Amino acid sequence: MHEIAFLNNQYFKVSEATLSAISSATLYGKGIFTTIAIYDGEPFLWEKHWRRLTENAAKLGIDLSEHSENTTRKALDEIVGKNGVTSGRARITFFDNRPSTIWPAENESALKTSLHIMTGDLRPVPDDFNLTVSPYPINSRSPLAGVKSCNYLENLMAFDEAKGRGFNEAIRLNERGEVTSACMANVFWLNDDRLYTPSLTTGCLAGTTREFVLENLECEEVETGIEAINAADAIFLTSAGIGVAALNELDGIRVVNSAHEITSLVSAARDAG
Repeated sequence: MHEIAFLNNQYFKVSEATLSAISSATLYGKGIFTTIAIYDGEPFLWEKHWRRLTENAAKLGIDLSEHSENTTRKALDEIVGKNGVTSGRARITFFDNRPSTIWPAENESALKTSLHIMTGDLRPVPDDFNLTVSPYPINSRSPLAGVKSCNYLENLMAFDEAKGRGFNEAIRLNERGEVTSACMANVFWLNDDRLYTPSLTTGCLAGTTREFVLENLECEEVETGIEAINAADAIFLTSAGIGVAALNELDGIRVVNSAHEITSLVSAARDAG
């Protein structure tokens, strides 16, 4: 994490930016966020990130009327410049400042929604990337399914549980036993030269890198169990933080990782533009 953060048109040291203790964001995690890769000082796939932010805000009833695409992008560019980010990532978060009906307050915040932006380095990709299956399922019928909300504790608990067993990431299944995603990334796999990824109906997040892959490569969206992953010729994770990473091992079994153009897709787009 870099030193300076942006919050509501002001710049703070990251340790000094604060939110109201009675806001819906603080009490219930009512907020949305996106993590966006920064290459050569520019945000990658900006339009996709902004569209997802607005769609997720509408689903959760978060008011973005005080924050336009232009002002948000301007704030992002400024904090990237202040922190001197050439290659890294930024997290853009919209927090709902309003109190809830359960804990009403007489005086509401002047801003309905706070905008917070912070930057950091790209997440390191392990040389020997090993994966497991999480014991914690995703509820595909949850109103938060597919939403990148600040209510992210389940993802973190699944990630930490895998790390505690010596793995770098974990595949999460839904209540029907279908593959959804990893804790912090989308998943793709190769079988007989065909590329697959879980359908959004499984409850997986509609990642921006996932969308970019689907726009540029032939890939089938499926609902399938873990047996498809176990039989894969190659497994890949995608996210803004790691780009595209090939997996080396699944629950102690080596993955062949047959060569595929997905591994160079993001780097080729970054270099081109």
